[in-house]
Amino acid sequence: MGRAEARRAQQQRGTRRAPRGRAAKGGRAGKSGAGAGKRTGIRRFFTWKKILGTFFGMVLLGMAALVGIYFYVDAPKPNEEATLQSNVYQWSDGSVMTRTGKFNREILPFDKVPPEVRTTFIAIENKNFYKDSGIDIKGLVRGFVSTVTGKGKAGGSTITQQYVKNYYLNQDQTATRKLKEMVISLKTDRSMSKNAILEGYMNTSYFGRGAYGIQAAAQAYYGVDASKLTLEQGAYLAAVLQAPSSYDWATAGDNGKRLVMIRFNATLDNMVGMGELDAAKRKTLHFQEPIKPKPAPGREGQKGYLMEAADAELNRQGVPKAAIDAGGWTIKLNIDKKKQAALEKAVNDELESKLERKNTAERPVDQNVQAGATSVDPKTGAIVAMYGGTGQAEKWSSNALRTDFQPGSTFKPVVLATALQNGAKTQDGKPINPSTLYDGTSGRPVVGSDTPFSPQNQDQHDYWDIGHNITVQKATNASVNSVYAQMTVDAKPEKVKEMGLNLGMRDRDGWPADKPAMALGTMSSSTVEMAGVYATFDHHGKKVTPSIIKSAQNHARTYRPVQTIGDQVINTSTADTVTKVLTGVVTDGSGNAVYSDAYQAAGKTGTTESNVAAWFTGYTPELVTVVAMFGEEVGTGKQVTLTGTAGGGRAGGSSFPAAIWKAYTLSALSGVDTSKFELPDADMGTPPPSPTPTPSAPSSHSPTPAGTRSSSSATTPTPTGSTSRTASPGPTHSSPDPGHSSPDPGHSSPNPTRTNPFPPFP
Repeated sequence: MGRAEARRAQQQRGTRRAPRGRAAKGGRAGKSGAGAGKRTGIRRFFTWKKILGTFFGMVLLGMAALVGIYFYVDAPKPNEEATLQSNVYQWSDGSVMTRTGKFNREILPFDKVPPEVRTTFIAIENKNFYKDSGIDIKGLVRGFVSTVTGKGKAGGSTITQQYVKNYYLNQDQTATRKLKEMVISLKTDRSMSKNAILEGYMNTSYFGRGAYGIQAAAQAYYGVDASKLTLEQGAYLAAVLQAPSSYDWATAGDNGKRLVMIRFNATLDNMVGMGELDAAKRKTLHFQEPIKPKPAPGREGQKGYLMEAADAELNRQGVPKAAIDAGGWTIKLNIDKKKQAALEKAVNDELESKLERKNTAERPVDQNVQAGATSVDPKTGAIVAMYGGTGQAEKWSSNALRTDFQPGSTFKPVVLATALQNGAKTQDGKPINPSTLYDGTSGRPVVGSDTPFSPQNQDQHDYWDIGHNITVQKATNASVNSVYAQMTVDAKPEKVKEMGLNLGMRDRDGWPADKPAMALGTMSSSTVEMAGVYATFDHHGKKVTPSIIKSAQNHARTYRPVQTIGDQVINTSTADTVTKVLTGVVTDGSGNAVYSDAYQAAGKTGTTESNVAAWFTGYTPELVTVVAMFGEEVGTGKQVTLTGTAGGGRAGGSSFPAAIWKAYTLSALSGVDTSKFELPDADMGTPPPSPTPTPSAPSSHSPTPAGTRSSSSATTPTPTGSTSRTASPGPTHSSPDPGHSSPDPGHSSPNPTRTNPFPPFP
C-alpha cells in the first residue's frame, strides 16, 4: 500500500472513532477531545499535588517558626513560685497569727535518692525520659487528641517539661506558656544532664501535706528520710504526685483511693515492662499505707484549721493551689482574737472537759465525738471565729468545713421561708403563716405528694393544741416532723430546694428535688453554709456569704475578694417572720437552753437520724453562730451515734451544741451594747382562738405529757387527708416537746425550758 492509501486508511479509522467521543461528551465532535481531560468546579483548586504542597509548606513554615522561637526564647530566671517564700496569716487587727516559714523543702543530691525510687517517677511519668530530647511529640499529640475528644485533659508533658514548668514558669494552662515550656525544655535538655534534670524535678515537685521535694515528702508521708524509702513507698509518692489533694490516703475519698491505687500498680507494672523490676519480685510488692498527717510548725491548735479555711477560700476565688503554696502572701483574716479565744474556751468547757478521750474501754463513744463551729457577723459576712477540731495532729481536716453530715431540723426554717415567700397554701386552701394550724399526729401520711412519706415525730409524740392541730409557731418550737413534712409538700419540694440553694447551701448528692423528707434536713451541709443561711435571715433577706479573708496581697498575683453581702434573695417580710418564729424556739421551745437576759436570740436545734450529728444554729442581731457535733468512728471515718456522749443519753442539738453556743455568745458579746431584733415587717398571721380548758383535759398552761391524748379528743375527729383546720375552741391536747427532728423517732434531745411548758429533758 502506498503512502496515499495509508493516509486515507488512517483518516477512515479516525472518522469511525469520532462518534464515540461525541457520544461520551454529549457535545460537538470538534470539542470532544479537549473537554475529556478538563477539570471543573472545586476540583480545579484542590488537587493532591496542591494539598501535599500546602501541607509540606506549612510544616516547613512551622519548623522555621520553631527554629526562630528556639533562638529567640532564652531560659528565664527561676520563677518566684520556685523560690523560698512564706505566707503570713494575720488576725483581723493586723497582728501576726502565724507564718508558714520557709518552704518545707530540702534539696537532695541525685545519689541520695535510691535508684529504684528514682525509677518510679520515670516509670509513671515519662518512660522514655533517658531517650527523648526534652519533649515528647507523640505524647503531646495524644494529650491533644484526648482533650479535644472529651476523654479528659492529658498534657503529655515529659519530666523535663514538668521540671521547666516548676522551676522557670508557672501552672497557667495557656498556649503561650506551653510553647515557652517546649522551647525551654529543648534547651534544658541540651544544657543539662538527664540526671540533673531528674534531680531538679524531684526537688521542685509538690507532693501535698505542705511537702516540696522528695525529702520533705518522704518525711511527711512515711516519717523517714528519702534515702530510706522503699520501692513501694517510692511508687506511692510517684503516684500521689499527679493530684496530692485527691490522692493523699489519709484524706482521699473512695474514688481518690481507687485512682491512686491504679497509678501505684501502673508504676510497678511499667517498671517490669522497662526491665527495671523482676516480674517475680513485682508480685511480692504491696501498697504501704502512709502515716497520718502531722501539722507543720505554726499550725498548732486552731491555727492550722484557720489557714486551711483561708487557703480554700483563696482557691475558690481563682488562686491556684500551687500559687498559694508557693508563698509570698500576706493574708489578713476576719478572725477576731477575742471571739476566737471565747469559742475555743466554750468548746473546751462545755464539751471537751466532759469527755473521756483516753479511757476507751470506759466510755468508747467519747473517742468518736467531733465538734465544729462557725461564727459570722451578719452585717458584714465576716467569719469572726471558727472551731475545726482538737488539732490537726488528731484531726487533720476541719470539722467546720466538712460537708458529709446532714443538718437535721436546722433546715426547717428554709421550708418555712419557702412557704412564706411564695404565698403557699395548705391542702385545704389556707395561707401558710406562723398561726396556720396543721395536724401534729405522728406518723400521719403526707397529703398531695407523689412520694409516700409518713414521718414519725420525736418519740412518736402527737402534738395537739386545738383539736388535733397545732400552730406552725408551736410546731417550730417543738420541731414537729409531721407538720414540716406536710408543709414541704404544700410549698412544693422543688421550691424548697431552690430556696436552700438561693440562701447559700450547695447541691450535693442525696438532695432530690421531689422528696418531702428534705424537711428533716436529709441533705448534707457545713457549718459555714448554715451560718450563711441564718445570717441572711438575720440581715432581713439580703444574701450573706460568709468569708474568712479580710484581705490578701501578693505582688505576683491578684485576689478577688468574696462579695459577702449580696442582693435581696427573700423579701424582708419573709426573713423577719422567720426570725420572729425562731425567737419563739428560744423562749418557749427546743432552743430554750440558750435563753439569756443578756441578749435576744433566735435559733433552731437539729439532730440527725440515729443521732450521728447534733446542731444548734442561733443568732442575735450582732452574731450568727452554728455549733455542730459529729459522730465519726476513729480510724474508719464511719458515721456513728453520739448517744452516750460524756456518759449521758441522747446528745441532741439542745445539749452540748446549745451549751457551747450560749457560753460563747455570752463571752463574745460581753461588754457589747446588745440590741433587740427590729422586725416591723414580720407577719405572724391571725392567732387562732385559745382552747377552752375542760375537766377532762388540762389547759395549755398545764400541758399533758407529750404524746398523751385526753378522753375528750374523740369529740374532735380528724377528717382523713386534711392538713389544716379552722381554729375552734375546744379541749387542749398540747404536748409540745423541745425535741429535734430526724428521719427516725427518738433522735432529738430535750432540755428544760425557762417557762417549763414542756416535759423536762435530761
